[in-house]
Amino acid sequence: MSQALVKIAAGWLLGLMLAVAAAVVAVNLVNDSVASPQQPVREYLDALHEGDGGRALGLLRASVPTSSAAMLDGSALQTAAARITNVKVGKEEVQPDGHVKVPMDYTIDGSRLHTDFLLEKTGTEWLFFDTWAFVPAPLPVLDATVVNSSQATLNGVPVNMPNGRNSFAVFYPGEYEASLNDEYFSAPPTKATVSGREVPPAPLNLLTQATDSLKEAVSGKVKEFLDTCAAGAVEQQRLQPDCPFYHATNNRVTPGTIKWEITEYPKVSIEPFGGRWVVSPLDGKARVTAQQEDLFTGRVSELNVVQDFSFTTRLDIGADTITVTPILTY
Repeated sequence: MSQALVKIAAGWLLGLMLAVAAAVVAVNLVNDSVASPQQPVREYLDALHEGDGGRALGLLRASVPTSSAAMLDGSALQTAAARITNVKVGKEEVQPDGHVKVPMDYTIDGSRLHTDFLLEKTGTEWLFFDTWAFVPAPLPVLDATVVNSSQATLNGVPVNMPNGRNSFAVFYPGEYEASLNDEYFSAPPTKATVSGREVPPAPLNLLTQATDSLKEAVSGKVKEFLDTCAAGAVEQQRLQPDCPFYHATNNRVTPGTIKWEITEYPKVSIEPFGGRWVVSPLDGKARVTAQQEDLFTGRVSELNVVQDFSFTTRLDIGADTITVTPILTY
C-alpha cells in the first residue's frame, strides 16, 4: 500500500515538475516574443504603416517640437512608412543605464539603413511578463524651403510655407518628398530620409522655376505689345515711335511709306530675384522699310534696315492674372 502511494506521489511530483518547467518555458517564450522589447517596436511600425499618428505618438512617448504637424498622421505618414522594406528587428542590447537598445535594419529606395530604438522596462504583468516602453524623447524636425512660393507639397499633402519656409515634426524611420507643381511654377522633387532622432535630417530645398505655361503666357503678352507697337508706328508713320525700336536718319522719308515689322521676337526667361519673379531683358529685332530722299543730292532710295532692340518689363502675377508692363527708356 505504501509503495503504491509512493508511486502515486512520485507521479504527481513529476507532473508538477513538468508543469512548472512548462510554465517557465512558456513565460520565457512570452517574454521573448509579445512581452519582449522588440514588441513595442513592431507595434510602432504597424502604426506608421497604418498612418495612425496618434497611436504611433503614444507608443513612442515622444514630445512634439514647435513645428508643423502636417506629417504626423494620415496619408503623409503612410507615404513616409510605405517606403520602408526588408525590416529586420534585432536582439536587444542592455545599456549601462539599464535601458535596452533595439536595433533595426531596413531598406528605403534600395539603400540599407539602420535605426536604434531605446526602451526601458516599466514593470511586469501577471507577476511574470515584462512590460517595455520607449524612452521619451522629442521627435525629429525636418526643415523645408521653397523659392518664391508660400505653398508646396510634402508626401502628397499640400502644406503652407510662410515666407518660403517651414519646419515639420516627423516620425522615424521614413522618407519625405517635397515638390511644387503649380500651373505657373514648379520645382523638381527632392527627398530626405529620416533614420533617427540623433542626426538631424537634411533639409528639403525646392528650387522653383517658371513653367512653360508661364513663359508662353508672358511671351504672348510681349508679342502682343510689340505687334501693337509696330502697327501703331505704321499708322502714325513714325520712325521713332514710343516703342523699344526706332530708326534715326538725316534723309527725308516719304510720308505713307514707313512700315515696321518684328522679325525676331524676344526669348522670355523668368528668374527669381529679391523675393519676386523678374523677366530678363528682352532682346529682339525689327525691320523698317520706307522710301527716302537724300537732302543733298535729291536721290531717292529704298530704306530697309533691321534694328536690334532691347527693353525690360515688370511682371505681376495675381491669383488669376498675369500682367506684363514694358519699361521703356529713351
